[in-house]
Amino acid sequence: MSDQRSSTDFNQRPQGSFPGWRARRLFGGSRQVVKAVDGVSLDIQKGETMGLVGESGCGKTTLGRAILRLIEPTSGQIMFRERDLAQLSNAEMRAQRRHLQVIFQDPYASLNPRMTVGQIIGEPLETFRLAAGDAKKQRVRDLMEMVGLSPRFLKRYPHEFSGGQRQRIGIARALAVDPEFIVADEPISALDVSIQAQIMNLLDRLRREKNLTYLFISHDSACRASRLGSGGGHVPWEDCRTRRIWRNLCESLDAVYQGFDLCRPGSRSES
Repeated sequence: MSDQRSSTDFNQRPQGSFPGWRARRLFGGSRQVVKAVDGVSLDIQKGETMGLVGESGCGKTTLGRAILRLIEPTSGQIMFRERDLAQLSNAEMRAQRRHLQVIFQDPYASLNPRMTVGQIIGEPLETFRLAAGDAKKQRVRDLMEMVGLSPRFLKRYPHEFSGGQRQRIGIARALAVDPEFIVADEPISALDVSIQAQIMNLLDRLRREKNLTYLFISHDSACRASRLGSGGGHVPWEDCRTRRIWRNLCESLDAVYQGFDLCRPGSRSES
């Protein structure tokens, strides 16, 4: 991230394409390439939250994982700290991963059922050799308290927690290495409505306290904001049923429809 506005520019106008797959006709013939995401360009400033909205299956998760190189992009640029992540070797990318973390959508599938909560949260500390022994145990306790969980639960397993508590564990794991940028991949979609607000408030509080940068992914068509394009047209801010949530959480918002970026520079309405 640069010092001036600390810009993190993902895919700077190269109109690159992200992971796709090839299809061949049953009896031979030419191959066709199906692009999961194409021509997407985002510019996320340090300390802000960008919302990425689109219908299920449009490529939001693919884009988020491609930014983190959990899926390899086929073209384009991913600029972070003035370096193109798409061009880094595996060893160079590994060094960057502690600054780039993810909160997964499913709090049930994203936690290892054979590991205790203490082991799950402490694993990134061991992976990046940030803490060991008593220092690691204290760091795990601090992280649990930070996300609203009691350190008494350190030796419990994921199945002993509710969905909201499991998502808090996933958030604590992402925060363990003090990242700068977090992809929050639909972190509330699998939770009850009463718990969703708690998790969103938690994420917003952590962003302000730690100056985090989020890419917040959602498929909820009710979560619309003034910078959202839908089906080729923009949804007026006044027509947004849950605009208060996005106004409080997101400084900017982009939309993907069938793998294409709807919100182009110059066509976004201002909030």
